[in-house]
Amino acid sequence: MSADDDSQPGSDILFDEADCGLLLTAENGQIARVNLTFCRWIGYRRRELIGRHIQDLMSIEGRAFHRAYWVPLMQIQGVIADVKFNLVHCNGHSIPMMLSAIRCESSAGIFLEMALFKAEDRQRYERELLNARMLAEGHLAKHLKDQRVMDITQDKLRITYAAAEDRALFAEQLIGIVSHDLRNPLSAIKMAAELLGRREMDAKQTQILGHITHSVERAQRLVADLLDFTLTQVGRGIAVLPKPVDLHELVADCLDELGLAFPGHKLIHLRYGQGDFTADSDRLYQLIGNLVANAVAYGAADSDVTVTSCFEDHTVMITVHNLGTPIPLELLKDLFEPMIRGSHDNAELRSVGLGLFIVREIARAHYGEVAVASSLTNGTTFTATFPRTLN
Repeated sequence: MSADDDSQPGSDILFDEADCGLLLTAENGQIARVNLTFCRWIGYRRRELIGRHIQDLMSIEGRAFHRAYWVPLMQIQGVIADVKFNLVHCNGHSIPMMLSAIRCESSAGIFLEMALFKAEDRQRYERELLNARMLAEGHLAKHLKDQRVMDITQDKLRITYAAAEDRALFAEQLIGIVSHDLRNPLSAIKMAAELLGRREMDAKQTQILGHITHSVERAQRLVADLLDFTLTQVGRGIAVLPKPVDLHELVADCLDELGLAFPGHKLIHLRYGQGDFTADSDRLYQLIGNLVANAVAYGAADSDVTVTSCFEDHTVMITVHNLGTPIPLELLKDLFEPMIRGSHDNAELRSVGLGLFIVREIARAHYGEVAVASSLTNGTTFTATFPRTLN
């Protein structure tokens, strides 16, 4: 095999293509083996270097260094590391080198194993290594800072969440207690008003008694909404007791009662189709009452309120329609959320914003849903859709 033949075993290829110059010399510096990396650096072929002395390739200063420093140190310590000197390229220019060497003994004699780096490559490598270290330390510092900020933020969130939970629990308990305790005095007021209504009264007294009865009924509706809202907030949901009902008659009876509550508005009932329907009649009264109250509150003062009960193949629908100012588009998507209200000037009919939320929850308790469409031309229509039979 020739000295420059590339068809070598894998270990020889690794030796030749190493990033550094590798040499094996005798103790006197005579080169016994050299890799191609070193050959390319100084411009000689391998066969031109084998048998030459390493000090022959050095500059004058390098040879002085070899005699005064290298040889004595190798004899005493057997190793030198990271020493800088110049080699001379075949073209005559100097190449700064960094060298590390170790003295090895074997049955064949004493040899020196050398590893050389171009000084500029070594310096560049050290600069890159330093830059990489500084960059890594910067990233680590930033990561630690971000982690600290995240920990502080999470602590604040936990505190805020715990405080919010406490406030929510307090509010739910307060609403439940207050709304429950309000029922008894309201019932007493209503009963007293009914007893007074049995006596003979003049027109002014009758009017005042009507106002009392209307206010009590409105307060009772608000209390019922508050109780239902409390149940949904604590995860119990609205309870229903489904039974077979005559939908058309139920809606008609409900509108008769609502007509007394809203004497200044005409309530129209339309009926379509016929069939069996299973639902909680009290909850349907509540649903229709909330939708009609909403239509009266937000509809035009002289507008009729039309309630339609309709049977289709697999569904039952109850719609409530009124004319008037349409619901703003920005409110439509959140209209059935609690505490959401449209703006109107009828302060007497203003609610706490739970009516439509309760309507949605009643519909869902019957495995149904409620939707709304509103425009200036067609007015506002709320549609509650239920399955004919509950699963």
